[in-house]
Amino acid sequence: MELKVTTLDGKAAGSLTVSDTIFGLEPRTDIIHRCVVWQLAKRQSGTHAVKNRADINRTGKKLYRQKGTGSARHGSARVNLFRGGGRSFGPQPRSHAIGLPKKVRALALKHALSAKAKDGGIIIIDALTVKDAKTKALRGRFAKLGLANALIIDGAEVAADVRAAARNIPNIDVLPVAGINVYDILRRQKLVLTRAAVDALEARFK
Repeated sequence: MELKVTTLDGKAAGSLTVSDTIFGLEPRTDIIHRCVVWQLAKRQSGTHAVKNRADINRTGKKLYRQKGTGSARHGSARVNLFRGGGRSFGPQPRSHAIGLPKKVRALALKHALSAKAKDGGIIIIDALTVKDAKTKALRGRFAKLGLANALIIDGAEVAADVRAAARNIPNIDVLPVAGINVYDILRRQKLVLTRAAVDALEARFK
């Protein structure tokens, strides 16, 4: 598959041949869905908690005598039947992470890239470097490329000034190639890859 390459200013910069085994697959939504569920479950904090009987600061003494009052037989005031008592079977801190094989994760990333390529949502740029790395200037360059909602993937590292300039632009995410993931690819309309990012992806899946 051959994709056109542009510069950040929107000028043509040749073309690039990419691997069909990464960008030319027929997308499978079931594999992509499994990976998205895995990602979202893994990032849940799981810090929700309630107080059970042991956490309630109330007396444990029997409220009144067992017989002769005409009322129900009660013991501790910390039980869940009373207002202010402990809660039964409530949520406790835990991990929500589920397992997913590495091969399935890698395959899901390939299918997500292929889905973007099939929809025409991939833009290849020559490099992500600018002389005046200011938010206003960078927003103008993104506007020339028609990027209002995009995930931008650079090589091994993203220049610190570019990362800082893009940080305040809404709906624009800039990540190194190590941070590319299925969920972020799908949640943005456009996927922008540098030549270095494409080379790194092909080396990764070789």
